[in-house]
Amino acid sequence: MTHRILLRAGHVLSMDPAVGDLPKGDVLIEDGKIAAVDREISADAEVLDMTGRIVIPGFVDTHRHTWEASIRNVAPDATLDDYFVDILDTFAPLYTPEDVYAANLAGALECLNAGITTLVDWSHINNTPEHPDAAIRALTETGIRAQYAYGSANTSLADYWFESKIAIPGDDVRRVRTQYFASDDGLLTLALATRGPGFCVNDVVTSEWALARELDIPITVHVAMGRLAGRFGMVKQLHDLGLLGPDTTYVHCCYLSEEEWRLVADSGGTVSIAPQVETQMGHGWPPVMKAIEHGLRPSLSIDVVTTVPGDMFTQIRAAFGAERARVNAASWQADVPVPDRMLTARQMLEIATRNGAHVAGLEDRTGSLTPGKRADVVAIDATALNVAPVHDAAAAVALSADVSNVETVLVDGVVRKRDGRLTADVARARRLVEESRDRLLAAKEARA
Repeated sequence: MTHRILLRAGHVLSMDPAVGDLPKGDVLIEDGKIAAVDREISADAEVLDMTGRIVIPGFVDTHRHTWEASIRNVAPDATLDDYFVDILDTFAPLYTPEDVYAANLAGALECLNAGITTLVDWSHINNTPEHPDAAIRALTETGIRAQYAYGSANTSLADYWFESKIAIPGDDVRRVRTQYFASDDGLLTLALATRGPGFCVNDVVTSEWALARELDIPITVHVAMGRLAGRFGMVKQLHDLGLLGPDTTYVHCCYLSEEEWRLVADSGGTVSIAPQVETQMGHGWPPVMKAIEHGLRPSLSIDVVTTVPGDMFTQIRAAFGAERARVNAASWQADVPVPDRMLTARQMLEIATRNGAHVAGLEDRTGSLTPGKRADVVAIDATALNVAPVHDAAAAVALSADVSNVETVLVDGVVRKRDGRLTADVARARRLVEESRDRLLAAKEARA
């Protein structure tokens, strides 16, 4: 029997140019798929009244180390160099599969609560084969749409991040592919989270790229974060190894050379930018306009909740403010007018939704309210005092709304947040992640 949900009378921002915006419109969902978007739809369906709500596609976070939810805010003042020591060399070796499960459960629910319906889980915590099993189980239980990016272990900073000779275990990635991701059509899909040149010897780099391509899964890699990584010329090294391709997402990109930007664009690569982390932790200016100028469609990501908030509203504003500040400062220094092309609030909303789906390789199924796509939908309460009155709905979401205004969240047509409350067992998730916190802190103390 067909299951229908009708989102009625909301201010619809479809993020699809062919559908457009509807100041008062309906969205009909049938069996998890968007069936129609129009000014008024009649259907035998469960009706959710969207009066006073702004209806948007769910946000897409294209790079988050979800396993770090258990150690939220342990490094509030950290630089990138601090992060490697304080997190990867201190906490990561202590993580059990139970810790990964708890963090991924709480972290994915945090995403849903904030209107993030699609997550790229950059999981470099696979210290045993049981670790990825735990991460995937938690993602599955939450009902989020996610790309699980299988990464390396992190039991030793020296072994895994300084000219590492240890490759991601191909046999276990093959096992995970067969066991959990036999189809690429599910809510969860698989990617490979690689460390890349500069962090690994060339034999490891080439073997990991070959593994991903053998399994026909996307690749995601951090590049040019901070001046040291920028000097590695990681994209240039990948080019010299013959490894560039449209299956690769480059995270951060703050210190890419002009040649490397051209190489990314010419190879069809994609870009994920984590603006709050980049400005706060010393990675460099978030290169949103630089990516756009090279014909790329940049996306946004959260990165690490050890040091920054875990919501997309923060990332939108960090990118918007940083980019405009950079351009204004450069124009002042050169004593020239600011350019006509400056980032707009509407662009930021598109970057956080459609562009994110594009970068995650999921634009055929999410990222816009397009008939035929899966129903990943978020409703923002625009009657709240921090949002009302609405003059420009896109600006209201990008510049005024926050997590407290995320009232309704659907993923694949299933309501995951209703009337401002998650439908999941939040108390259990919080208990598990607090127990994980306590376990990790005790282990850290015992190791000291």
